[in-house]
Amino acid sequence: MLRDPHKDQPILLSGAPLGEARAGIVMLHGRGAAARDMQELWRTLERPEVACLAPAAFGGTWYPYSIREPIERNQSYLNSALRLVRRALEKAQAGGVPPERVVLFGFSQGGCVALELAVRQPQRFGGLAALSAGLLGAEGTPRDYEGSLLGTPVFLACGDADAHVPRRRVEQTAAVLERLGARVTTRIYAGMAHAINDDEMAFVRSMLDDVLAGAT
Repeated sequence: MLRDPHKDQPILLSGAPLGEARAGIVMLHGRGAAARDMQELWRTLERPEVACLAPAAFGGTWYPYSIREPIERNQSYLNSALRLVRRALEKAQAGGVPPERVVLFGFSQGGCVALELAVRQPQRFGGLAALSAGLLGAEGTPRDYEGSLLGTPVFLACGDADAHVPRRRVEQTAAVLERLGARVTTRIYAGMAHAINDDEMAFVRSMLDDVLAGAT
């Protein structure tokens, strides 16, 4: 297994140029997808005053094993992924968009990476939207994280027919984030498999609008 597979991966930029943007969104793709797919999804949000940063996972995969596997099996890839996402956040901040005006967005593996960053390095973000995702690790993995998310709005959503992410894991993740001081909204969609729906994207638009409303 590679020690730092995502080290030299690019971060694609869309939307408002950094330096002019009033808010930002870091969009993390799922397994087998690409950063350009997140750019396409970004366009559907129709918020041109927001800067979009889309990191690209090495080989289209943030980590090799299932969400249900012991976290140690994915740890080296996950550590590398977290460093790349932190680089995206640092890039946004250098362009005048601090974390409290950035929404972390991820689908599937990308959502899992966003969640792992939030609990391992808690601070106030503009928002966190993790779709069809949850914290990594086998059942019973300790979740004794330190720090606070300081009221960060969090949106967790998943279908009850998702074969990859159990509803129970989404609910467990919500409980962890609430303990860390996040304001969590959870939606479980009847009959939906591993996918993104219009209601989820509408919620993400509202998160961005809240960040924009608070930007000076």
